[in-house]
Amino acid sequence: MKTKQVIWLFLLLTLSSFLGAFAFKQWFSDEPQTIVKEVRSGSDHYRSVANASELEDGFIKASENSTPSVVFIKTEASYQRRSSFWFFDMDPFGSIGKVASSGSGVIVSSDGYIVTNYHVVRNADKIEAVLTDDRKTYQAKLIGFDQSSDIALLKIEASKLPAIEFANSDEVRIGQWVLAVGNPFNLTSTVTAGIVSAKGRNINIVNDQFPIESFIQTDAAINPGNSGGALVDLQGRLVGVNTAIASKTGSYVGYGFAIPGNIVAKTINDLKEYGQVQRGFLGIDVEGIDGDMSEKLKVENGVLISRVNGTNEKAGEKLQAGDVITSIDGVAITSKSMYDEQLAYRRPGDVVKVELTRDGSKKSYDIKLVNDEGTTELIKRVSLGSEILGAEFEMISKLEKESLKVESGIKVTNIREGKIRKMNIEEGFIFTSINQKKFNDLKSFVEYLENVKGQIRVEGISPNGAHRFLSFYIY
Repeated sequence: MKTKQVIWLFLLLTLSSFLGAFAFKQWFSDEPQTIVKEVRSGSDHYRSVANASELEDGFIKASENSTPSVVFIKTEASYQRRSSFWFFDMDPFGSIGKVASSGSGVIVSSDGYIVTNYHVVRNADKIEAVLTDDRKTYQAKLIGFDQSSDIALLKIEASKLPAIEFANSDEVRIGQWVLAVGNPFNLTSTVTAGIVSAKGRNINIVNDQFPIESFIQTDAAINPGNSGGALVDLQGRLVGVNTAIASKTGSYVGYGFAIPGNIVAKTINDLKEYGQVQRGFLGIDVEGIDGDMSEKLKVENGVLISRVNGTNEKAGEKLQAGDVITSIDGVAITSKSMYDEQLAYRRPGDVVKVELTRDGSKKSYDIKLVNDEGTTELIKRVSLGSEILGAEFEMISKLEKESLKVESGIKVTNIREGKIRKMNIEEGFIFTSINQKKFNDLKSFVEYLENVKGQIRVEGISPNGAHRFLSFYIY
């Protein structure tokens, strides 16, 4: 090999060695690497810088800020060991056992209000809340619940509690970091991290005639016991209440769901003030639009009005079956879950701007929302409880009558130890008659059911809308 070639080869190898060393130092140094990203917002252009230690600090801060606000919920309830349609005085409804379960809750005010999932405390005879900081246990009272959103509000007698701060869940972005805080598998004060995977998910788990499902989906690990716990951002602010997992095994497989914090905030405020959630209705039935329907209707997104049900007379004068609602108050409606979510933020009497397409033409209407009785008033929940029956009862609304096509009905809620549980009547069951006798007021219904003897034939409607006929005999 010629001398000049040897020199050039030596220089090339030397240069390669220097470049390799430089690259190794840049990519494999122990020092945290700086990540630079550019973000555009409108006409503003700014640069944000983050590194691994800052992300770690965010996780630590979020955990420290939120963990004291998440409590361990323990419940105790009775259950039926065996059932029969034929009962006798010695053991008229079969033997009763006890079952304990657990979940999570979030302190929402310093004076002792706690939010959790309704399914965590449903049918409980006894509810306890265990604080994170001092492990002190309190008896909790069920203040109110909303089955349509799976939210329950509890109260403990305590003060100066570490209430969580709420974030604006509308501003949550897909891809942002979140933490799930709760008590899975009775392991208290557990924190897991992930990102927001999607928004506006409807997974058909809420067993109610008018469910509100517009979940935040996350890949932060959520397991049994996390229900009712907090989904928080990197400041430790509440963006949602964890409520469900999608799993064939019952344990985490990558998908968890949380109720948006804005829906939670509105729900608990209504429960505190009125005892029930004030829901606004347009007086229509809607359905989502798939790809084929979108092409046929010549719209990209929206919900199709399948029926104008007559509960909102003013809306009935403007809206028609076949219309496609594309936005409410300027917010694009991309799915039925988005439609339900936007109405969930509003109350009867609120006026909303509805934009729609009809036969290819765009139209816009201002429509005042009504309650489930067809009026614009804010109404307080009216129910009648019975210790003998172990439940509360309420008359079904005009909207429920219209939807179920019945003249009257009485719904059972908040079941605990008593005759109703022993009869295996489920939460949300609607009595339409007992022994072919119909009831138009709660008092006469409760008195009759408390004292009836002999053959009992019950006709009613289960929460999933199925008609049921039950028969009992009591001496």
